[in-house]
Amino acid sequence: MSLSDARAGIAAVAPNVIGIIPFGLVAGATPVAAGLGVGAALGFSTIVFAGASQLAAIDVLTGGGSVAVAILAAWTINLRMLLYSASLAPYLARERQWRRMTGAYLLVDQVYAACILRWPEDGETKRRIPFMIGGGLFLWAIWVGSTMAGALLGSTVPDDVPLDFAVPLVFLVLLVPTVNSRPALVAAVAGGLAAVLAAEAGAGGLSIMAGAVSGIAAGALAEVFGERRGRAPEGHDDGPRGPGEQR
Repeated sequence: MSLSDARAGIAAVAPNVIGIIPFGLVAGATPVAAGLGVGAALGFSTIVFAGASQLAAIDVLTGGGSVAVAILAAWTINLRMLLYSASLAPYLARERQWRRMTGAYLLVDQVYAACILRWPEDGETKRRIPFMIGGGLFLWAIWVGSTMAGALLGSTVPDDVPLDFAVPLVFLVLLVPTVNSRPALVAAVAGGLAAVLAAEAGAGGLSIMAGAVSGIAAGALAEVFGERRGRAPEGHDDGPRGPGEQR
């Protein structure tokens, strides 16, 4: 694996640490506070490796729900990974299966954003997996370390320290750099509104999928209409011309 490309992956995802560390503290402290123990906190972070899904599963378990319902809740929230993997699949088609599986385990929102911004401009196929794994392993280490700290020290953090702000902060840090065009802005606004409306309607974890699908559809439509508007002058006809004029 190319170390230079792995370092590039780390550099690309590093700004997200500002939100991931407090999010990890919450993910570590929550199961311990609920009586599940330090082992459960670390197990969730190493096996699931998805903060929102972890918190949803913990909420189900501590509320008296079954393990099957907890798994379903986590799986539902993580359905967006289907969209991420489908988007990245064409860039990894020539990679060996074990390399793709490693990338799949490390695929989180921040890694996806870094890859999808870089890979369309990068014609070097062999550089993609090192970039992805480098960034993913860095975030995994930060996440597990933060979870451990939260599990061990969470009870000592004063209640007036607003760690809950970390959840939206993680996604805001992820979103802002990618909103660099009109279709991206339309997608962000439409997706956000759809997710909020679905959550208010009681859709639960499906609100994330509703936001993802709505954002993708709105962004695609905005891009299509933008391209048509850009091509319109080429086919514009100003009406009849005289014998000496060219069309």
